[in-house]
Amino acid sequence: MSGSPLRSIVIGADTYPPDVNGAGNFAHRLATGLAGRGHDVHVICPATGADPGRVAPGGPTVHRLASHGTPFHPTFRVCLPWQIRGSAARLLERIAPDVVHVQSHFAVGRTLIGAARRAAVPVVATNHFMPENLVRYTPLPDRLADAACRLAWRDFVRVFRRAQIVTAPTPRAVELMRRNGLIGGVVLPVSCGLDLHRFAQPTVSNESAELRVLFVGRLDAEKNVGELLRALPLLPPRLPVTAEIVGDGSRRRELEELARALGVADRVTFHGLVSDQEVLDAYARCDVFCMPGTAELQSLATMEAMAAGKPVVAADATALPHLVHSGHNGLLFPPGDVPALAAALGSILDDPEGRTLMGEAGREIVARHDLGFTLDTFETVYREAAKITTALGRESHEHPAHSGR
Repeated sequence: MSGSPLRSIVIGADTYPPDVNGAGNFAHRLATGLAGRGHDVHVICPATGADPGRVAPGGPTVHRLASHGTPFHPTFRVCLPWQIRGSAARLLERIAPDVVHVQSHFAVGRTLIGAARRAAVPVVATNHFMPENLVRYTPLPDRLADAACRLAWRDFVRVFRRAQIVTAPTPRAVELMRRNGLIGGVVLPVSCGLDLHRFAQPTVSNESAELRVLFVGRLDAEKNVGELLRALPLLPPRLPVTAEIVGDGSRRRELEELARALGVADRVTFHGLVSDQEVLDAYARCDVFCMPGTAELQSLATMEAMAAGKPVVAADATALPHLVHSGHNGLLFPPGDVPALAAALGSILDDPEGRTLMGEAGREIVARHDLGFTLDTFETVYREAAKITTALGRESHEHPAHSGR
């Protein structure tokens, strides 16, 4: 239920467009969608050279905080808490929001949580975080990487336990937070949601005999795109299969070299970053979508492919089994098992009628993830967070969740 517009909403994001990633894209969809419903929405996020902050006509007001580049990722920027603390507090004082909704426990998120608590403003926190994703960008050996992950989860719990309500995109993501110490309190699965109608384009008629496999996403380690490339030579020679890779990232050059080494470079197109319409066109013309990533807390790209009516072959890991029901709207394969991935792709690509039925089933499954439902849910969550804050009192409003560590 939406109710009357809240006076103002602050969305705190440590990554936001022009950044290209799931968390940043979700923050933008959420802010834009809420503004479209009449709420006064303010986004507080790191500064980038490309976007100093603005008021979009009919959209959210974007406030950029001082930020710095990192050696771990070519585009990701970070804020330093001691540099932004004053600016964040002044913004909250000026905006006087009804609720603060942070998208991470990093510098922007934790700083806004602290400022909101001091101002007795209710806090909702959404997690898109898996430390296992971040340590892949460091040269740490496995033993130290595991220790770093444990410390990162403890830090996450310490920050998010101060929110009135915590959400994550899927039940699996909620389970992951619980298992790592966020016990008790109000913790809910809320889908990131999609504007499903945007992806419901008619399938493009393929005049050639080629069968197209599509991947959309960051070309970073946890996406395991190399497994898709290694699967191509294992497909039956009678199936003329090509692969389209949409996206960019730290592993692109390595993947291009791998395609050449495997002898499949002439069958793989690396499109890089493309326009929204070009992404829609790629979904429309592909025959099957492949998601070999093993660290997907929801996988918006997989949801987009399903909304486009495409069967999906995905790794049987993290949240992907919530979306891909093997044998119904696609097939799952054991993570890292390239022959099994090739067999799954071959099975679907060799069955035109089955592809159509799986695509239709995918559209039915993803219907529950429409962005409208997500916006409805968060409007309700914001009002519930305000009730919890009022009940606990303006002087002391500690989140009842606590760490078991």
